[in-house]
Amino acid sequence: MEKIIEILESIRSDVDFTKEEKLIDDGILDSFDIVSIVGELCDYYDITITVDMMEPENFNSAEAIHALVEGILDEE
Repeated sequence: MEKIIEILESIRSDVDFTKEEKLIDDGILDSFDIVSIVGELCDYYDITITVDMMEPENFNSAEAIHALVEGILDEE
């Protein structure tokens, strides 16, 4: 989880990712942010995040992103 927060803060240092739970719903992250986050996650964890996985609920919070990454890693 620490690395995910680090990645998120490197893209948007103005957001408190430890507290925010509506990153997409409240428009805090835009599509460019999501593309950057997905790229960083894929590079760091050596995973593939498919288009099917790019649903708002998977990116609304750091916890949701962590769960997404853990789910992908568990499948590999």
